[in-house]
Amino acid sequence: MTHWWQAPTRPLDRDAERAALARQDALTKPRGALGRLEALAVRLAAMQGRERPRLEALRIVVFAGDHGVVAEGVSAYPQAVTGEMLRNFVRGGAAISVLARTLDAQLEVIDLGTAVPLEPLAGVLHLGLGAGTANFLAGPALDPEQLAAALDAGRAAVARALADGAQVFIGGEMGIGNTTAASALACALLQRPASDLVGPGTGLDAQGVAHKAAVIERALARHRSAETPLERLRCLGGFEIAALTGAYLACAQAGLPALVDGFICSVAALCARHLNPGCGDWLLYAHRGAEPGHGLVLAALEAEPLLELGLRLGEGSGAALAVPLLRLACALHGGMATFAEAAVSDRAP
Repeated sequence: MTHWWQAPTRPLDRDAERAALARQDALTKPRGALGRLEALAVRLAAMQGRERPRLEALRIVVFAGDHGVVAEGVSAYPQAVTGEMLRNFVRGGAAISVLARTLDAQLEVIDLGTAVPLEPLAGVLHLGLGAGTANFLAGPALDPEQLAAALDAGRAAVARALADGAQVFIGGEMGIGNTTAASALACALLQRPASDLVGPGTGLDAQGVAHKAAVIERALARHRSAETPLERLRCLGGFEIAALTGAYLACAQAGLPALVDGFICSVAALCARHLNPGCGDWLLYAHRGAEPGHGLVLAALEAEPLLELGLRLGEGSGAALAVPLLRLACALHGGMATFAEAAVSDRAP
């Protein structure tokens, strides 16, 4: 059986890439003087299929869901916080809410399934996949229907972003316990022990980190028979991690650049790459966060993040912070004069 996420991804526009490279070579500056901003502009040109890319319309989607493994005492915060933060997002008080306003970005909030029941919230899309995932020490975190629905939720979010004219997609996440789920999934995908990836998440002390690592090792042992990326996602992932995975795959198939946020989003990107390697062409990596496992995941993705600010917030906040860099890369690439236009002498042949 072939699933939608296995369909081919859109190829980059190599003609636009060559034209952008030629333009960079002609701008009034020494070759390479703008460092990675030059390569970033060229990459966006190949993604957008135009010599001079633009980044005006931005869609940020925050996927939220709870995790059954929180019952094992792996988080410093109660699960009620997930729903409380959903209210904070739509009231405008969260970091990502402020960043979205500042960047003039469209913000969408999706409740995939919280442990504590919520009233209908204006501005939140409630999908109700379950009261959080199951505790993966007792069985798979998601059943097959929940996994398919979460992946589809990511694809549908991308379709809405495209319909609204988005030029770049940012996925964010919210879910108490999701660094545990992401770490477990990363361990399974990378075949690394929990001690290599586990960190404090939202604020565990050293004893808490050791306990979280032990819980993950037990989960890895329990789900050792999950050999495919899809089964590892089902057994160890979360609603929001699966939705992000689906979103990144859908972005690549539709030709929409995706700016990947921190550790949890990067694990979803890693899973997406395992499911369909072609999606890697459409993923840009915003930052290297403080969670210890993030560097290992980025290395496996051969990713060069744009920022390193010690962030560990999530929500898509690190990706939003990188947007001005992308916009400035496009502005410099499109707005600078060439040597010929400015009547400035080029270097000697």
